[in-house]
Amino acid sequence: MSTQFALDLRLARRKSGLTQSDVALLIGTQQSAIVELEKGRQRPTVEQVCMLSLVFSRSFESLFADGLEEGRVRLRANMPALPANRTLTAETFNREASLKRLERQLAGNGANI
Repeated sequence: MSTQFALDLRLARRKSGLTQSDVALLIGTQQSAIVELEKGRQRPTVEQVCMLSLVFSRSFESLFADGLEEGRVRLRANMPALPANRTLTAETFNREASLKRLERQLAGNGANI
């Protein structure tokens, strides 16, 4: 798990004046789960991500910048392994355009998710 996420979460919580117990109650989990998130030992669920984003008035991207960058790196590495599109069908009609858009997005700073 990203150490940066854990640090950002802890900082956001402290800036908000909320305790780990407060955050746990708000998002429907145990205080020990918040401890694990803040120590970087556990990944939050999608539901927790959404609730944390609301609790701290932070965008998903700002909370998980490191995770998004890891995803970009892995996607870049996996792109060359895609097979060429041999036949154009209704299902694959937009494939090339989608892959080009993804390549442009991965080549940029990633701000457009």
